[in-house]
Amino acid sequence: MAFTLPDLPYAHDALAGKGMSAETLEYHHDLHHNAYVTNGNKAIEGTEWAGKSLEEIIVGTYDKSAVAQNGIFNNISQLWNHNQFWEMMAPGDSAMPGELEKAITESFGSVDEFKSQFSAAGAGQFGSGWCWLVKNADGSLAVTKTENGVNPLCFGQTALLGCDVWEHSYYIDFRNKRPAYLTNFLDNLVNWENVASRL
Repeated sequence: MAFTLPDLPYAHDALAGKGMSAETLEYHHDLHHNAYVTNGNKAIEGTEWAGKSLEEIIVGTYDKSAVAQNGIFNNISQLWNHNQFWEMMAPGDSAMPGELEKAITESFGSVDEFKSQFSAAGAGQFGSGWCWLVKNADGSLAVTKTENGVNPLCFGQTALLGCDVWEHSYYIDFRNKRPAYLTNFLDNLVNWENVASRL
């Protein structure tokens, strides 16, 4: 069965008061995300990956020895990344649940230090990519960054929080100010309950 574009979990203008405009969501979700769905479906048609889950395709097509990945991986991984991204944000105020705050404090020393490391990872990712809060196989938390569409599944990690630092994610609202976009993401947009549910 072909993959489909999931609806946003909120209206296009629901995040506008928190720094992500309706125009950004119209371009990012309706055009960019949809292109990954369309191109991903075309790429797997007639291959061994048709009928497999997104996660199976990502893990099975990732080439750890290469920076430039194949077309199937690029589109399917970005499809998965964006499916997570919309769920990781919320239009209402979101308080960090206690168990997540405890886990972050144990791993980073404080929530502020985590935010500092997360923002630095995103700002320091050269070119397009993502920054992540991940849970490792041993249960520890870490901040990572990945190029292009690569995500934590490729390394056996659980993605707790991810932020898209491709320019199409922030240029309408923040122009070239990626650090300001990352600060706003952490302070105003993150759905901390969703993050906690991934622990």
